[in-house]
Amino acid sequence: MNTENVVKNLRVLWRTDRIIADIRMRHMLVGLGLRAFAALIAAFGLLMLELSAYFALVQIWSAISAAAVLGAVNFAIAAILFVVAARPPSGRELELANEIHGSSIDALQLEARALPSQLSGAIHHPLNGVLPLLIVPLITIIIKSLKKSRTTDAPEATVRAEQN
Repeated sequence: MNTENVVKNLRVLWRTDRIIADIRMRHMLVGLGLRAFAALIAAFGLLMLELSAYFALVQIWSAISAAAVLGAVNFAIAAILFVVAARPPSGRELELANEIHGSSIDALQLEARALPSQLSGAIHHPLNGVLPLLIVPLITIIIKSLKKSRTTDAPEATVRAEQN
């Protein structure tokens, strides 16, 4: 299991979840705004239409039947507006975000499946995982100690040569 891949996939997963939530929130806010605006327009428009229709229908029918017909028409218009506002979000952004979300989940599952084999390898051969990390520092320490021993041995050798 590569921790860099896990961290990268978790970041991608987190970002796509934020993008999906943002897209859904924007759609919900737009739908809510449209519903509120539609309700306001409908309230004023229907008030005027109902007033004129009521006066026209009262001349033909009774006042009760004219009010009932206008109420039924109001309910039909409100139902149509709610159906239009409740339609699901469509767009390429949401599809792309869902696709990236799915691929990051798949990558995390692959990393999780590889974890047991890597753990068993580290348990059976613990030096295999640690040795590559320690080789470079050990080599640098050995080289530095050899250089120090040569520089400290060199002045002693020159003093002995001068004494002879």
